Amino acid sequence: MKLKLERHPKNPLFGPNPNHIWESRFVFNPAVVFDGELFHMLYRAQGEDMVSRLGYAVSTDGIHWNRLEKYVFGPSTQEELYGVEDPRITFLEGYYYINYTAYSPTGIKVAMARTKNFITYERFGTILPESPNKDATLFPEKINGKYVLIHRIEPDIYLAFSDDLIHWENYVKIASPRKNYWDNLKIGAGAPPIKTEYGWLLLYHGVQKAPRNIYRLGFMLLDLNDPTKIIKRSQEPILEPKEEWEIFGGVPNVVFSDAMVRYKDKYYIYYGGADNYIALATIDTEKVEKWIKE
Repeated sequence: MKLKLERHPKNPLFGPNPNHIWESRFVFNPAVVFDGELFHMLYRAQGEDMVSRLGYAVSTDGIHWNRLEKYVFGPSTQEELYGVEDPRITFLEGYYYINYTAYSPTGIKVAMARTKNFITYERFGTILPESPNKDATLFPEKINGKYVLIHRIEPDIYLAFSDDLIHWENYVKIASPRKNYWDNLKIGAGAPPIKTEYGWLLLYHGVQKAPRNIYRLGFMLLDLNDPTKIIKRSQEPILEPKEEWEIFGGVPNVVFSDAMVRYKDKYYIYYGGADNYIALATIDTEKVEKWIKE
């Protein structure tokens, strides 16, 4: 069974705002959560200085968004000198935890903050010392008494484990690129995994080596009790660049997602197109369940 996401007819949902110097060139790679009433989005934006900052938008339906005029989260230390990038949001123990990439001359590292209102943030700084390391996101609950973090030491996806969310250890590689597949160069986690009765559903991106590398999306299903075990993995991509604004842009040939929300009977997957725009694709939860059961 081939799974394919459906692009929303209103795509792209929004793009750069030339009136805001911090987001005048690119907006992309959003993180989104639904709190039962509202959708909350943190999105990566770059302006004239090309430093990445996070803007905030809110929606009642997940399609029409109101954006704040000022960014809500920006670089605050030398380890974030070049920007804060590609957030993922996990609701865990009463807080929204944001894992993001801290980019500076000292490297590309995994950092973390948390919030309850998306306006004020408690920062924890870098939580993984390795560089380059990115594409990090937390599981939404403890597994076997441990917090679990997905991260990417290129080109592979790893898990790390912690008692306190700050100190991480026991790195375990769980997935690698596959020769002769659409994800043959490198892979990385997309959205925080969603718990289903069949396993943890993980959205991920894969890069195919080509004259211009191509970024696509796929699914993995991880074991509920031992997420180091992969039960199933997309043989073919579920979304790939096809629209003009996905093929041409700041980084060509890219669909890249940090956000998957279960809403009613669908998964809403928000993604960046060619590092220029923010868009939405959906798929029926029933179709994903059929794919899992094959």
